[in-house]
Amino acid sequence: MLGPLLFLIFINDRGILNWLLKFTDDTKVFGVVNNSGDGQRLRQDLSRLFKWSHDWQMLFNIEKCKVLHIGSNNQHFRYYMDGRELKKCTEEKDLGVIFTNDMKSSHQCLEAYNRASRILGMIKRTISYKNRDIMLYLYKTLVRPHLEFCTPVWSPHYRKDRILLEKV
Repeated sequence: MLGPLLFLIFINDRGILNWLLKFTDDTKVFGVVNNSGDGQRLRQDLSRLFKWSHDWQMLFNIEKCKVLHIGSNNQHFRYYMDGRELKKCTEEKDLGVIFTNDMKSSHQCLEAYNRASRILGMIKRTISYKNRDIMLYLYKTLVRPHLEFCTPVWSPHYRKDRILLEKV
């Protein structure tokens, strides 16, 4: 029982100034960067994290590390780990939710629509006895979870996205 507690004690001993989120093997560092000082502070946090990971032999896969600049007034600073520049991306999938640099949910809605439509098509092709109760049960258990997955995070607020999801 001490394993998780000791891990949290060791992992929290690094002096990071910006926000730090960890979930299983994922680590996210983020903060508001309004000027070069804020950007430098984020760079220092990345250096501290890399040094910590090197000291404890829990290295980051730098090839998988990415930077997502959010907002239209973002200055797009460059960030580095171990002397290598981190790749910039315009969207990133995290725990099944697609985050874009403009924070719009259209990509997530399209992805949910495509997944739900594929499963609905599979149900139509493979189920020969189309009893109303059976079809409703299959829809609720196989299709609807794809349409409702993490909706508090990406809830569609554009009419076109709601219409797309309601087509299913």
